[in-house]
Amino acid sequence: MAKHPSLTGHSRMAKRVGSWLPGYAFDEAHFFDCDGASPAIAQARRKAFDVLSQTLQTRHAQSIALTAQAREGIADLQFTGAYRVPFQFSPLVRQHLKVGAFIQSADGVCVTDLDGQKLYDLTGSYGVNVFGADFYKACMQEGAARVQAVGATLGAYHPCVLDNVRKLKAISGLDEVSFHMSGTEAVMQAVRLARYHTGRKNLVRFCGAYHGWWEDVQPGPGNPMPPRETYTLRDMHARSLQVLRTRKDIACVLINPLQALHLNQGAPGDSSLVDSSRKAAYDRQAYTTWLQQLRQVCTERGIVLIFDEVFLGFRLAHGGAQAYFGVQADMVTYGKTLGGGYPVGVVCGRAHLMKRYREERPADICFARGTFNAHPHVMGAMSVFLDKLELPEYKQMYEGLDALWDARREQFNATMVQHNLPLRAANMSSVWSLYYTEPSRYNWMLQFYLRAHGLALSWVGTGRLIFSLNYTDADFAAVLERFVAACQAMRAGGWWADVPVTNKSIRRSILKEMWNR
Repeated sequence: MAKHPSLTGHSRMAKRVGSWLPGYAFDEAHFFDCDGASPAIAQARRKAFDVLSQTLQTRHAQSIALTAQAREGIADLQFTGAYRVPFQFSPLVRQHLKVGAFIQSADGVCVTDLDGQKLYDLTGSYGVNVFGADFYKACMQEGAARVQAVGATLGAYHPCVLDNVRKLKAISGLDEVSFHMSGTEAVMQAVRLARYHTGRKNLVRFCGAYHGWWEDVQPGPGNPMPPRETYTLRDMHARSLQVLRTRKDIACVLINPLQALHLNQGAPGDSSLVDSSRKAAYDRQAYTTWLQQLRQVCTERGIVLIFDEVFLGFRLAHGGAQAYFGVQADMVTYGKTLGGGYPVGVVCGRAHLMKRYREERPADICFARGTFNAHPHVMGAMSVFLDKLELPEYKQMYEGLDALWDARREQFNATMVQHNLPLRAANMSSVWSLYYTEPSRYNWMLQFYLRAHGLALSWVGTGRLIFSLNYTDADFAAVLERFVAACQAMRAGGWWADVPVTNKSIRRSILKEMWNR
């Protein structure tokens, strides 16, 4: 009863349905009119598709050529290439709308590809890039200088580690720190310690929330194992609180605050953009109240409350999501930007939860080590990052941050209305998600028009845009101008044509397609 009624809330059923879903692809005869478009509209789309293909291929020829070569040996490129768009369209898109994965430089708020094409960066390096590319270049360079004398000597600590620990304890409000090599690894260790100290096995996560790729926290599609010791509950719902109050087997509750932007839904990628039903919205006060309720219940029941700030840490506030929402967790995980440009994972926690052994039972331990934990160059860059975080120019970036990005979202949406374009944005500070106001099976095409107009997106397309905080008003105005041009080209190409469909009729047609396979 505490699960979300959608497949997102039922991991076991979602995995089963995923195994039934038949694979099929549109050929050219049906690719352009699968929504019942007239022959004239289909022909306009075919022509626009060819023009866009030629534009991308010509403008980014070297980047695309090297990507094609690399794809033969890099499984990640094969996966992201296949899942940029809904699977029915994927083969033809991969054949004609090619995207380069290589760049030669990054500076300011832009990246430059191998062909010298400069694009505004809306990828945010998957969350790493909070303060801009030049900031991390400096962290890496200055950090390397600090630890140059020890090189890659592992096991022993460089003295900067002690300063990092001191600052992280102050930021997190917690007692102890451990270092890891990724956010996924940090979450694994936090959950492991929670189980060790509570003597309970189950964890609670919320619908759609991402906590890394390991089995316990990603129990649905994408995981070869079925869910075993994980409860996937409904976010911001009274019945979830009831489960926490009544169960005796829950070790910890995992919170990814980014989920407040798209409650009880998976990460919004364009591969699932089959119609225009995707929505996003953010209510800071309501989510704050929810976190306070979770904090109270976890305290009452002896459940470890873990904030997973791997993605959002240091993006919302100087003190991270805990400071932003005013809720103290028992453990918090950091990653991404904290490494100053290098891979890192960190667990901060209360002293009794961080201990790996029991004095009274010397063989009862909770082992966690790693060869590259506290790598000198990672610690050096982290040291620089934490030093810079205290500088006035970076502290000032957090002042009025929500108001700034909310105003930019309002400007974006007003501009879309002004130009009669069916695109809107929702945001959680500088993290944005785009959604569509007119039914269409072709909204995923917009990502390629945006690239053609000088905007760099991650492989999830318009589902998530991540702005670095050094975007000026002029930079944002340039991005908005490119959005308008891309959307107008999308409209002119017939992808947003006057076709009599609804979101419901689109979903019905997809079910018919699958049934006939």
